Amino acid sequence: MTSLAVGVDIGGTGIKGAIVDVATGELTTDRIKKATPEGGKPHDIVAVAKSILDELAPAADVPVGVCFPAIVRDGKTMSAANVSKKWIGFEAEALFEKELGRSIHFVNDADAAGFAEQQFGAAKGKDGLVVVTTLGTGIGTALINDGVLIVNSELGHLEIDGHDAETKASFAAKERDELSWKHWAKRLQKYYSTLEALLSPELFVVGGGVSKHHEEFLPLLDLQADIIPATLRNNAGIIGAATLASRSK
Repeated sequence: MTSLAVGVDIGGTGIKGAIVDVATGELTTDRIKKATPEGGKPHDIVAVAKSILDELAPAADVPVGVCFPAIVRDGKTMSAANVSKKWIGFEAEALFEKELGRSIHFVNDADAAGFAEQQFGAAKGKDGLVVVTTLGTGIGTALINDGVLIVNSELGHLEIDGHDAETKASFAAKERDELSWKHWAKRLQKYYSTLEALLSPELFVVGGGVSKHHEEFLPLLDLQADIIPATLRNNAGIIGAATLASRSK
């Protein structure tokens, strides 16, 4: 049995993929990244994903995992974050399989990233409930309880003080409102305190591109649970999608 799998991570601005050694979580090829087509329509996105797979040229028996910024239920995308609304209620997995010419494992992008952190990154070996969050254009979340992924949590959309949480606490909100690290941390404090009150996790893991600046804001947060930066950063979705695909065979 091969320990290789392909991960393709679809986002609102970029689509990236690589072949992964799922025994170690290491990429075995260079990461290929291409721009998400303007408008983010289904056939356009699938065409880019196919071009990435064609460049990677995996063997026919290598599993393929695709992660996507949507709630995924029975192969359908039930929401759409930063892509066309045409994805809502769309038979996405079937289209990918038809156009790629092979079966795939299809999963939410935050779930893939969170699973990768639990398997190979900051949350490895942690028992109990781990909440992985990605701070970017929005807030993605993944829940992992004793190593088991609880799919499709959308806790970036919790209503706090009458607002969708990610509209106030995402990294995009920090940039939009020109907040200092200190003022942004106050918003993050409210967000993570709310999550902690609801879930009582053992650990928070904070990912997204801004996690490379974690020393600017994580020390300002006061929580009962430990809160630490993610380690796999922009490869987490690729690694998670590939690993989940390899385990679904």
